[in-house]
Amino acid sequence: MSFDLIATDAQSDARAGKLTTAHGEILTPIFMPVGTRASVRAIEQRELHEMGAQIILGNTYHLYLRPSTQILHKAGGLHKFMSWTKPILTDSGGYQVFSLSDLRHIDEQGVVFKSHLDGSKHHFTPESVVDIQRLIGSDVMMVLDECPPHDAPKEYIKQSNDLTIRWAARAQHHAANTTPHYGYDQTLFAITQGGTFDDLRADSTKRLVGMNFDGYAIGGLAVGESEDAMYRMIELSHPLLPQTKPRYLMGVGTPTNILNAIERGVDMFDCVLPTREGRNGRVYTRYGAINIRAAKYADDFRPLDDGFENYVCQQFSRAYIRHLLNVDEIFGLQLCSLQNISFFLWLTREARAQILAGRFKAWKEEFLERYRSGEKLGVI
Repeated sequence: MSFDLIATDAQSDARAGKLTTAHGEILTPIFMPVGTRASVRAIEQRELHEMGAQIILGNTYHLYLRPSTQILHKAGGLHKFMSWTKPILTDSGGYQVFSLSDLRHIDEQGVVFKSHLDGSKHHFTPESVVDIQRLIGSDVMMVLDECPPHDAPKEYIKQSNDLTIRWAARAQHHAANTTPHYGYDQTLFAITQGGTFDDLRADSTKRLVGMNFDGYAIGGLAVGESEDAMYRMIELSHPLLPQTKPRYLMGVGTPTNILNAIERGVDMFDCVLPTREGRNGRVYTRYGAINIRAAKYADDFRPLDDGFENYVCQQFSRAYIRHLLNVDEIFGLQLCSLQNISFFLWLTREARAQILAGRFKAWKEEFLERYRSGEKLGVI
């Protein structure tokens, strides 16, 4: 893997770069659709290609349980299993340590999970998580980490942070002493922690940077803390992270979050929001988000976002999409998910274009003003 920093914004820390992997180039900033179980929900791989998706995310924990690493290995890796030819990033299962807190036990060696499917026990270690991701065959692998609750006591977050760093060292050592299964290179990213404590976040970042990973994720955010606290942690991280390596903000977020994080120097994003909210009838446009199930759209024959150049907006009206959702037609879920993923991909693609043009900061302010004003303007 290689990363080239191509341009920076004169009025902010926004960056445009190029990440090169065995399965192709990724032009940053980039949004990564989440394909937790080897599928981006309600969207075909063909459609992802057509929308310009450059990389998707898979979930190590879920893929390990189903279909299993044995099946994926027999298939020749996740790319072949799901017929996806572009890059894949896999998380490490560390978020499940946070989200499945009643189903796990953490110690120095790793994490014992109780499967949410059948209650069976599984042991994840920094080494085994690398092995699992080797079998999955992702282009970017993540180290095992612990994501503590945002409101945990500082002493606990310090202990958790220290554990994450020891696990990162073990994962790095194991990755260096193992080889990929499918004939192409894989790379390993570290994950900074430290909650919203400035000193712990700085300590985590400095120590992991000293270990010289290929890329760095900013973890432990978007887990309940305020937006201001999240932005402060990103601002703190920016001068500490290497300029010549990619930065990935995990699990974030809304269009506003993404643009404000790009302004603070972040390159890569993932979030389940576009597909999860799409399945519930919430769709994103350049003028704000719409609850398309609302009665006022019953006879609204305008597109979701007039002038937005994607398949959904060019072909279907708000009234039709609302009808599909109200009669439980799967096609309605598909159209809402397609709209949202294409919008998030457009957002980071346009942000990159504005960075290259030297006017990202001004464009961001213009966009957010319009995004907040849709209802007032009568557009949504």
